[in-house]
Amino acid sequence: MQAIVFEEFGGPDVLHIKEITEPHAGPGEIRVAVKAAGVNPMDYKIRHGWMEQAFATPLPAVPGLEIAGVVDEVGAGVTDVAVGDDVLGWSATGAYAQYALAATAVPKPASLGWAEAAAIPVAGETAARVLDELALRDGETLLLHGAAGAVGSMAAQLATARGAIVIGTASPANHEYVRSLGAIPVTYGDGLVERVRSVAPQGVDAVFDTAGKGALPDSIELRGGTTDRIVTIADPAAAELGVAFSSGGPGSSTPEKKRAGLAENARLAAEGALRLRIAGTFPLAEAAQAQQTSENGHANGKLVLTP
Repeated sequence: MQAIVFEEFGGPDVLHIKEITEPHAGPGEIRVAVKAAGVNPMDYKIRHGWMEQAFATPLPAVPGLEIAGVVDEVGAGVTDVAVGDDVLGWSATGAYAQYALAATAVPKPASLGWAEAAAIPVAGETAARVLDELALRDGETLLLHGAAGAVGSMAAQLATARGAIVIGTASPANHEYVRSLGAIPVTYGDGLVERVRSVAPQGVDAVFDTAGKGALPDSIELRGGTTDRIVTIADPAAAELGVAFSSGGPGSSTPEKKRAGLAENARLAAEGALRLRIAGTFPLAEAAQAQQTSENGHANGKLVLTP
């Protein structure tokens, strides 16, 4: 089968398409003929070798965490899906490929498109996990950095569904989109503290940083000088500032909880209650370009590969 492979750490040029051996489903696994694969910031961070201290990546490796496709092989003990079913979930062997194994997947609603389905697993799980870590409650005010991005837009919708007031930072071009998600848009950058205070004179109860654009010092100021209830998934300065960094590594959730959350988010998306914006789709051979776009940080929504 064809897959995108990197055999050394480095820039996007280390990615290349290659013919590799097809994986086969073992006990508790399914094999999926991939129709769409999500592209995430984690992908380029792994490719650079930046995540080696958190979890080692044996080389050569196939990138990609999330898939949507058709089950074409079922391992022993799998009873919840069958060959021919449409599913979405997390890849165990790399998503940038024609076929991928998965141990955590759920049925895809018929009305949900392939690209939209591939956009749900990581962003949905990340958004819900961090909102839980922040213990966000009804009536509280959340400052959300990067509200127009894949995780940010998901978090904005899930937070407003919990009854929170959401203030979302974004570029002016994305303010209308952020507003459509139920959040109050503010422009990021110099003067952020004053702009947030003008729309939230009551202060902010929690901060979720999905952007990693250096807004943590302003966030600490807006929280009254404390780092309590501030979580980032993207800013490498978190440790030196004493801010919690949520990586979603092993032990952060259980397979059962991930399946339940994924199935619920897929249902909401299929019903139109959870909006997903696809920023761009790329053929498998253009995976390097897709990752470069992700790394540049200008993707307003989800990037998806279509093997």
